[in-house]
Amino acid sequence: MKILITGNMGYVGPGVIIKLRNSFPEAEIVGYDTGYFAKCLTNAAYFPDVPLNQQIFGDVRNFPSSLLKGVDVVIYLAAISNDPMGNKYEEVTMEVNCHSALRMAELAKKEGTKSFIFASSCSIYGAADDAPKKEGDSLNPLTAYARSKVAAEEGLEKLADDNFLVTCFRFATACGFSSRLRLDLVLNDFVAGAITSKEISILSDGTPWRPLINVKDMARAIDFGIIRKSANGGKFLAVNTGSKYWNYQVVELAEMVAKIIPGTKVSVNKNAAPDKRSYKVNFDLYEKLAPNHQPEYSLETTVLDLYKNLLGMNFSDPNYRSSELIRLQVLNNLQENKLLSETLHWNWKK
Repeated sequence: MKILITGNMGYVGPGVIIKLRNSFPEAEIVGYDTGYFAKCLTNAAYFPDVPLNQQIFGDVRNFPSSLLKGVDVVIYLAAISNDPMGNKYEEVTMEVNCHSALRMAELAKKEGTKSFIFASSCSIYGAADDAPKKEGDSLNPLTAYARSKVAAEEGLEKLADDNFLVTCFRFATACGFSSRLRLDLVLNDFVAGAITSKEISILSDGTPWRPLINVKDMARAIDFGIIRKSANGGKFLAVNTGSKYWNYQVVELAEMVAKIIPGTKVSVNKNAAPDKRSYKVNFDLYEKLAPNHQPEYSLETTVLDLYKNLLGMNFSDPNYRSSELIRLQVLNNLQENKLLSETLHWNWKK
């Protein structure tokens, strides 16, 4: 089996690589990444891309079809991956997250690839009522990031057939430790704040709902995507991916962190404007289709793992929101050093 992973040098990639290497020890696994975040290592015992057979550097917007020869599975992790980046780079977000994914899927299908796995997001539900959202419910994407995921799913569904299986994992909000850690995610940010200042400041009123999933459990889902057959979910599957036990209000997340990290104070901005990005999600379909790949991490074990690893890397920067543990800050720094263009292309001298 030959597996191609795009965007492997991000937050999710390290866990996916090691999971697939363990699940498919004889597979040829190739990484393809532009390298924006390659240097963003955190408490890493080894370079996380070492288990790959090959690492290729390149931009998915200019992906060469020759690299798809003999590829059985494509895993599309490449993305401009959160709302602040999506707001600043709206056109790039749509090009990377949607248009490039569809072009690659079309090329892969022509080359005989059997399976295309796409990292989508529960954020496509946007503002929702109190009922947990199911896959067939209406979508209400509120951001450029969410809109790009909706458009990608719609295009991929048209490409799926009996010989080209498409699986779109609508992941809950990612959290947990990775050897390329991001702190621009709600739970990760709370743990970082608790460590550095003994305080968690919730910018909203704390009431919005968020489903969460540990980044390592995202890797378990992708493992399921590789072995999935059309009889189990159909030739095209868009599935909410997470756990029914992981629907929390933001203030509940903060209180759990404060419980685990002694002396942490939680403050809520009760005068904040309502955060419309509030939704619960129903994960019954994923539980039915993938009973052997259900999330293993709990909120408590995820917080403890983050806490342990951040202490292990002597993390103590109270200004971490301006550091390179924030993905937008990495891109800003590369642009300030004139290494990246406004469209996030590398400015290599010719």
